Amino acid sequence: MTGALSSVPATDPRADVATLAAGLGTALHSAGLPVGPDRCERLARAVTVMPARTMAELHACALATLVSDPGQVTTFERVFAALFGGPAPFGDQMPPVPAVSRDGQDSGPLPSGRTRGQAGDWPDGVRPQVTETSSSSRDDDGDDDSLDEVPGTFRVASAAERLRGRDFAQLSDGELRQLAELMRGMTIAVPARRTRRYQRARDGKRPDLRGTLRQARHSGGEAIRLARRAPRSRPRRLVVLCDISGSMEPYARALLMLLYCINGGPVRAGAQGRPEVFSFATRLTRLTPALVAATPDTMLAKAGEAAPDWSGGTRIGAALKEFNDRYGCRGLARGAVVLIISDGWETGDPALLGVQMARLHRVAHRVVWANPRTQSPRYRPEVGGMAAAWPYCDAVVSAHNLDALPDLLSALRTG
Repeated sequence: MTGALSSVPATDPRADVATLAAGLGTALHSAGLPVGPDRCERLARAVTVMPARTMAELHACALATLVSDPGQVTTFERVFAALFGGPAPFGDQMPPVPAVSRDGQDSGPLPSGRTRGQAGDWPDGVRPQVTETSSSSRDDDGDDDSLDEVPGTFRVASAAERLRGRDFAQLSDGELRQLAELMRGMTIAVPARRTRRYQRARDGKRPDLRGTLRQARHSGGEAIRLARRAPRSRPRRLVVLCDISGSMEPYARALLMLLYCINGGPVRAGAQGRPEVFSFATRLTRLTPALVAATPDTMLAKAGEAAPDWSGGTRIGAALKEFNDRYGCRGLARGAVVLIISDGWETGDPALLGVQMARLHRVAHRVVWANPRTQSPRYRPEVGGMAAAWPYCDAVVSAHNLDALPDLLSALRTG
């Protein structure tokens, strides 16, 4: 228990703080404590900020971030001692800690008289780590050499971590609900624009005569300080056009869920206000009222009821023309950040899509296209609607899973 964490080189992948936090959190969750991905993230931040160099410091960080009730301390101490060495503080009075097998399932209690922290498991002092070994590290005979070299390593995969890298098209409804909790921690930020209104500012370039006279009332009518004003800025409007055709339906559900969950839901989106959301397949439908629903499931149900062409065909050019004629060029898209979510499969005339994209690009501040097909390194926009739309896009991102969403959020706030 007194070994130094720094005995593992910083370049050793087994010393990864995030993996260590996920492993300890999963072990505590298996032992019955309410430890989720949020607490694992707190532990990783605490270890990084401290920074933890000894087992005592790691124990302090874990106790402060993973335990929320005094009644959980006993189980925490038992699990921590079993994972990182040293006898359990309560001896044999506690039930054994379930072991974790290579496939991530419980393999029952540890053999009698043996713990994961037994001497000889971790040479050169205590070396806590969680190593995730892929099938490529096995030799031709199926033996796992990495586990033989370090017998004390164990593999624990967090359910949330597994979902982060999975394609949205592979997720079930239950898994999508789990991702909704992770989406709530994200924030959409769009560039600001200068308005015609002014606000008081010390470094403003425009004199504020009324403000100066108000200040002079407190100094006997003498204008001691000259008040100034500066232009007020506010976030640009965010307009979303979401393809709900059959090929895009799983991605549309996930990204509509993102728009709902960002910043705790559109109702609390702050000064930026609600994004304007439209869906299209064979027709254009305004979905903004559906985003005010009480729950994500209700939001998706209302969106499905509002859009009768859900999972239908795709006519991007015709839908974009209707948007430009009725909403976009009349002011909704003027100076706005426009996000188009589509795979670019166009059953109509691609030339019409190119003309309407040119119209939209002239009035919008920035056009971002989210195409899940671009995740493939072999993807080329050479045919169809995507080829016609590509020259008028300021950024093209994949947004096909949760790990790819930061690229989308970065593209929206750029510029």
